[in-house]
Amino acid sequence: MSNTYPFDLAIIGGGPAGYTAALYAARASLRPIVIEQGMPGGQIATSDEIDNYPGIPMISGAEMGTKMQEHAESAGSTTKYAMVTGLTRTEAGTFKIATDQEEIEVPAAIIATGATPRPGNFKGEESYRGRGVSYCATCDGMFYRGKHVFIIGGGNTAAEEAIYLSRIASKVTMVIRRDEFRAPRGMVQRVLKQDNIEVRYLTSIVEVSGEGMLTDITFKNNETGELTHETYDAGSFGIFVATGYLPNTDLVKDFVELAQDGGVVADENMATKTPGLYVAGDMRHKNLRQVITAASDGAIAATSAYHYLEETGQLD
Repeated sequence: MSNTYPFDLAIIGGGPAGYTAALYAARASLRPIVIEQGMPGGQIATSDEIDNYPGIPMISGAEMGTKMQEHAESAGSTTKYAMVTGLTRTEAGTFKIATDQEEIEVPAAIIATGATPRPGNFKGEESYRGRGVSYCATCDGMFYRGKHVFIIGGGNTAAEEAIYLSRIASKVTMVIRRDEFRAPRGMVQRVLKQDNIEVRYLTSIVEVSGEGMLTDITFKNNETGELTHETYDAGSFGIFVATGYLPNTDLVKDFVELAQDGGVVADENMATKTPGLYVAGDMRHKNLRQVITAASDGAIAATSAYHYLEETGQLD
């Protein structure tokens, strides 16, 4: 089934970047459609609490996502729940977006498909995600003030998060599966200077458990294979998985340039190398992946798309 929608702009992804883009596009009198496969908010919808978005203290990710959707739709945006299965560019320069329901053709598109945290691959990880297992120190670190935190990873991200959390937590334990860091030497030296950071080399977390809240961690010595079990008071500690992010770029990899971290390279206007195609949010190559930076990207991408459509004479 093929159906050309009367939309100027398609936004793939209904997270903070996508819905901010939709809001700005609608307020600029464009006709945007957001295509989302799950629930509004994207990755933040799995967070119980968000406390670092200015002016909105202590809100759940699901509630924030819903409010963003409602705000965009009140301005004139449309949401379609569908799975996007493909993206092609026509000879005329328009974009055809294939979904599991129909095909949508638009003159400009913003891709805001986000990024997925690399998993720690231990038993119980998914069960306690957002309830003791976190993936972002700047997002969730304040919930562990004065507590003990474990950080999985030995790369640059893990080292940065350890230093950040050392100012908040009473103790930081880095769990590194190898016998050395992968982070740059200067960063490692900064980590090792912190009195409240401990490093466990050749170690992996293989399981976490607890009744309601985390209480137990099982560690594995990667050299000997020996397992050790540690028990803590409920609510006294947390685990941060800091093994990096995987930008979700499969849909656009043929139309864009990818950076070394796997993110899409875009200019300051969120434009890719393909005219009329913009990116926003965590799937973009960037240093900080936060709700506020995703929203900023979305606003810029929508404004850029408006100017592109205006300059190419594609506005009514």
